[in-house]
Amino acid sequence: MPGTVIRGAVVVDGTGAPGRVADVAIDEGRITDIGAGLTGTTTLDADGLVLAPGFIDMHAHSDLALLTDPEHLAKVGQGVTTEVIGQDGLSYAPADDTTLAEIRRTIAGWNGDPPGFDWNWRTVGEYLDRLDEGVPVNACYLVPQGTVRMLAMGWDDRPPTPAELDRQRELVADGMRDGAVGMSSGLTYVPGMYADDDELTELCRVVASLGGFYAPHHRSYGAGALEAYAEMVELSRRSGCPLHLAHATMNFGVNRGRAPDLLRLLDDAIAAGCDITLDTYPYLPGSTTLAALLPSWASAGGPEALLARLADPAGQAEIRHAMEVEGSDGCHGVPAEWDTIEISGSPDPAVVGRTIAQLAAESGRAPFEVYRERLVADDLATTILQHVGHEENVRAIMRHPCHTGGSDGLLAAAKPHPRAWGTFPRYLGHYVRELGVLSLEECVSHLTGRAARRLRLDRRGLIRPGYHADLVLFDPAAVRDAATFDDPKRQAEGVPHVFVAGTAVVADGRRTGALPGRSLRRSPDGTTR
Repeated sequence: MPGTVIRGAVVVDGTGAPGRVADVAIDEGRITDIGAGLTGTTTLDADGLVLAPGFIDMHAHSDLALLTDPEHLAKVGQGVTTEVIGQDGLSYAPADDTTLAEIRRTIAGWNGDPPGFDWNWRTVGEYLDRLDEGVPVNACYLVPQGTVRMLAMGWDDRPPTPAELDRQRELVADGMRDGAVGMSSGLTYVPGMYADDDELTELCRVVASLGGFYAPHHRSYGAGALEAYAEMVELSRRSGCPLHLAHATMNFGVNRGRAPDLLRLLDDAIAAGCDITLDTYPYLPGSTTLAALLPSWASAGGPEALLARLADPAGQAEIRHAMEVEGSDGCHGVPAEWDTIEISGSPDPAVVGRTIAQLAAESGRAPFEVYRERLVADDLATTILQHVGHEENVRAIMRHPCHTGGSDGLLAAAKPHPRAWGTFPRYLGHYVRELGVLSLEECVSHLTGRAARRLRLDRRGLIRPGYHADLVLFDPAAVRDAATFDDPKRQAEGVPHVFVAGTAVVADGRRTGALPGRSLRRSPDGTTR
């Protein structure tokens, strides 16, 4: 007799097929049966709630949150049961003592840097072992190309020597053999952005040979965005590596209404044999660090070298010209629009929720000077929102057959982007129920089955007998993102029950405290288990 039966649910199984009312039996972490009149030792009456596979967050920044926040309500409260971390080319493994200290400082704005935390790993395998000690949800890891480059050759803005390229290949291969599902890049973040296409192609060949995929944050989401996408498609073609485009959108005024151009590019590449998927979040503003807007050359040599340039009048003048006149690569080729840049995380609560333009007007100073002072005061760890998106682009891209969902949620900020707490219920509530952009079944397939196929998950992402019981029950009439830009840390509504490996992590809308999640590792046969 199965342990638990979820009775009378509308089963939306992740394939895109129409939902149907059925009972679903769970035992020992697996789905054992789907049918009518099933019995078990425990019964949960769904009363017409939708039962779906647990959502897969294809772009998450929970690298530390999984280990430091056992509640992790931001994600489990949405129905997320698997997250893909190690994103944007910057994470904490592989590393040595020096590199780990630099990485911690570099992405403190993304993830925080908790005092007293035990950084007891250096390899990808050791980090995944740490996750296996018990976390709220499952996690897949991407080898971060920027971290690999930092470990192999520091912060230098130059091509690698043959020995340094060999070292990078070795580090990527080691990470893949340890269980990573692919490699990420942040090509508007240093030092990863210093790599040219030949260097990236060589690393992608290693990833492809070991059954992984490449997930780049490409070189521009503004001026030159389409060219940057085309660069990644060509890199995939040259290397033979499957491509997953991170937070794939077209931002800034220069790209209003240009999503069809991107989709034509992808359709042509797919028709020619390229293996391409993408993820998006269902919001208009983006989110990153204040330092990410700098021209790449300003960060050559590492954080101390950058701070020295920011303290030098001549360096300040060069940086200001690059940002305000030229449109630096960190600004995606668009001259800085100070009224679109809102501070979301800073040790100074007085600046949180204010744009650079507002702070400048109130103080009677130039926006660049406010920007520079904030970077220095926060030791480069300030996080921001960028109000640069377009609704027509967001809707067009989410309809595409290769689309999946990713929150890109930064959890450590004082006032984070609400996507960290609301991405998946926003898809289901706003874009399915309210706007009808996607059908319910189609949207669930984007957020589950399609993502599972990209990750090559073994018996996850669908509701079928024998599959792992990573499941979410939600109310299709009530599910919504309660998180807002003014109040972003609010639990999603209409998601009363969430299971990871058959264990309830949310019951009746409340976190249970269970930690059944673990790392999901790429196996030698190419599947992720």
